[in-house]
Amino acid sequence: MKFIIGIGGVTNGGKTTLTGRLIKNLPNCCVVHQDDFFKPQDQIELGEDGFKQWDVITALDMDAMVNTVKGWMENPVKFARSHGVTVSPASDGSDPEREIHILIIEGFLLYNYKPLLDVYSKCYYVTIPYGECKRRRSMRTYTVPDPPGLFDGHVWPMYLKHRLEMENSGQDIRKSTNLALKWHSVICNSHARFVSAEYLDGMRTKDELYNQVYEDIQNSLLNVL
Repeated sequence: MKFIIGIGGVTNGGKTTLTGRLIKNLPNCCVVHQDDFFKPQDQIELGEDGFKQWDVITALDMDAMVNTVKGWMENPVKFARSHGVTVSPASDGSDPEREIHILIIEGFLLYNYKPLLDVYSKCYYVTIPYGECKRRRSMRTYTVPDPPGLFDGHVWPMYLKHRLEMENSGQDIRKSTNLALKWHSVICNSHARFVSAEYLDGMRTKDELYNQVYEDIQNSLLNVL
């Protein structure tokens, strides 16, 4: 069985940290990082805001990313081995359809690109407030350093724009009844296929986020096996 998990959301929200813990503890788990598909710096356009447009979908080679995901879907065992992931051997007499192979797709624009919406078995979207996001961003070191004013002039406005686009593109947002978890449910509709996604509060501790998502994934796997 193939199970694809999307972990999207705001920059510096904790997506990569969460993903790193999950791939260590989920069976036969591979990962595709959207950040690995940024185009070369000289191909990034200069926007009307005066900044290089890093936080838009055209800054990414999405065709290559989709092809990578398709490569996993066609042969997850071969993909795993080629990426140094140890694959658990199948037990004698086991049903191949019950053998679990997991792919995590992690990135900041996962749910704004229709060709990817069809593939997810489970979606998560991490959010944090403006002030915390700006603080975390200022503490990170990037290969291409942020020019002065980039966060307020480009990064945060693009995050709000893309989040609004995602929420307004025929997706029905519903608040969870469990307020302690501070998450919402969103229904992603693509070609009449509905995928349940959850908004996660990135202000929770790393352990709380991990435990919440890991338990949810385990429950989802039990329901489909």
